Amino acid sequence: MMELEQRIRNVISETIRPALQGHGGDIDFVSFEAASGCLKVLLKGACGTCPFAQETLRVQVEKVLMSEFPEITSVKRA
Repeated sequence: MMELEQRIRNVISETIRPALQGHGGDIDFVSFEAASGCLKVLLKGACGTCPFAQETLRVQVEKVLMSEFPEITSVKRA
């Protein structure tokens, strides 16, 4: 389980975070509930207050992580 969480954190840090930081935002891993497959993240900076944050979460975050990790069934804002 911890290995999976670390792999998720790595993809967030190496792939998703740089893309969001390029637009003045950021993202933090909050938790992953293996039983439900729910990943919780915190959108910060411009992404935390942007009216399109939900779309960013769905398109840029959820799509990348769910394609990389079949264990993830949903991504939600913490």
